[in-house]
Amino acid sequence: MNYLPVQYDTSTLSRYAELFSKCFPASAGFTLDYLDWLYRLNPDGLAIGFDAWDGNKLVAHYVCVPVKALVSGRTVHALLSLNTATHPDYQGRGLFTKLAQFTFAAGAGAGLDCVFGVANANSTGGFVRKLGFRLVEPLEAKIGYGGLEIDWDIVDQTALFARQWSPDSLKWRCANPKRPVFFRQDKQEILFRAPVKGILLSAYAELPLRNFTSIDAGTENLPSLLHLFIGLVPTGACQFRRYISIPHRFRPSPLNFIFLSLNSTTATIEKGSVSFSFLDFDAY
Repeated sequence: MNYLPVQYDTSTLSRYAELFSKCFPASAGFTLDYLDWLYRLNPDGLAIGFDAWDGNKLVAHYVCVPVKALVSGRTVHALLSLNTATHPDYQGRGLFTKLAQFTFAAGAGAGLDCVFGVANANSTGGFVRKLGFRLVEPLEAKIGYGGLEIDWDIVDQTALFARQWSPDSLKWRCANPKRPVFFRQDKQEILFRAPVKGILLSAYAELPLRNFTSIDAGTENLPSLLHLFIGLVPTGACQFRRYISIPHRFRPSPLNFIFLSLNSTTATIEKGSVSFSFLDFDAY
């Protein structure tokens, strides 16, 4: 078995798409255009990851994408843990753990500060036990209408983790070929949504307009009737007055925010100190 860094040429990206189709036959999202957008076009840098090859056969793949984040008051370069796949014939051999270890070592060697991500109920234990991640807290899942009414002053004062977006990185994020994100400016926020069920329901997020010196006017199309919030807001920063929590029995799988420091000086991220939304991972 050979373990090699991920590549970005069209031929190899096509091999990744083929592996994803074998591992997740019900998902049609891992197209060549999507992988090229995610792995190569990110303005914060090329994807970092490793592949396992059995001769000329790609049998496992793991990728993180670089992002900028505010961690314990510092702007850092971080990794968002995303795509992983192991060929059905090679599962149970610990390949994902090896690829993740290689990836994190490469990230640390390149000066990246930490790794974060969202894990479902099945994968959280592996990240925590085998790779040393901290399970910070489960994501909120709420449905409602109108704005979130987030107090951004409290977020600025208490958040120990928040992704830092630039106009270029937001433009890239909203151009996701698998599911474009629409946005528009409000008086004090930028409002983002990704349709889930047409005009009935959209994934929804907000960012404070004051964080941007310039931003495009927006790409908003028809508004949706209901908003789905999946994410986290620091304790005391939002009351979700027009939103209700979705009962766990109606959620496909509980999602957990996980965090791993690659730098011994980085403080532990605690529950109630994370600002996070669907924009910050690849849910929609």
